[in-house]
Amino acid sequence: MRLEPLETGNHASSGIKRLMRKAIQERQFWYISIPMIIWVVIFHYVPMYGIIISFMNYIPGNPILSSEWVGLDHIINFFNSPDFWTVIRNTLAISGLNILFGFPAPIILALLLNELRLKTFKKVVQTISYLPHFISWVVVASLLFTLLGNEGIINELLIGLGIIDKPIAYLGEGKYFWSIITSSNVWKDVGWSTIIYLSAIAGVDSEQFDAGKVDGLGRFGINWHIILPSIRSTIVVLWILGIGGILNAGFEQQLLIGNAQTREFHEVIDTYAYKYGIQLGNYSYGAAISLMKALIGVTLVFGANRLSKKFLDTSIV
Repeated sequence: MRLEPLETGNHASSGIKRLMRKAIQERQFWYISIPMIIWVVIFHYVPMYGIIISFMNYIPGNPILSSEWVGLDHIINFFNSPDFWTVIRNTLAISGLNILFGFPAPIILALLLNELRLKTFKKVVQTISYLPHFISWVVVASLLFTLLGNEGIINELLIGLGIIDKPIAYLGEGKYFWSIITSSNVWKDVGWSTIIYLSAIAGVDSEQFDAGKVDGLGRFGINWHIILPSIRSTIVVLWILGIGGILNAGFEQQLLIGNAQTREFHEVIDTYAYKYGIQLGNYSYGAAISLMKALIGVTLVFGANRLSKKFLDTSIV
């Protein structure tokens, strides 16, 4: 039996022709997208050439390509830094707490809001819940100092009730920092993330609810057996993105709320790269740390996406 050679060229050309036909059919969409594509290319892709300073000893003011090439020395120096394990521990701990408490919080809030029958009350609660998302961390930090400072409202209240004899330095002791930052992150973002889940719940077929009621499902049963399985794809996608951003433990909040007394608990990768890279003028060192963090994040996204596709049959692509 004679085997015929694969006509790879024909397959490639037919694939290109299909792509061209599809592009022509969707030309109006592409016309509308042109300004955004140009914006993304200029402000997101063109500056990427600057990542090469991660492998150089770049001196500000000199041409980048004339800088000394050092390879992976900056990343190795970061691994050998005495602050490495502290920075990694704080980053993973804060991100882990944000996922542990911040990920299920909007799902629960969306389910609770979906149960409200008074539309006006529902809108008021939803508006109040997502307003903190628009408050800057500068304002949030001021609120925390007003509430938790040595002369803040919480300390004055506890002293007035006779629960404590002297003020507690909530913002001056590292053991309180992780709980404070996690609570602040959840409070600030829970309402905004809830909008995504409410939109997904709104897309659930109403006939499924009717079928559930016929089968004798109560409110909890409908949420557990109908709503949650129906929005599983949304939950999985946001979970994958959350895993990919596990090294993004925050930046502004650490700089604004943290201080010298809590440095052992608030220093994360981003603040470390800022202090030792930008403030000290060692731009190559800071760029190398940020590049390493970005590569790990991309790897985690692809890994989580692959595992989700294998075990849950749901993925981003």
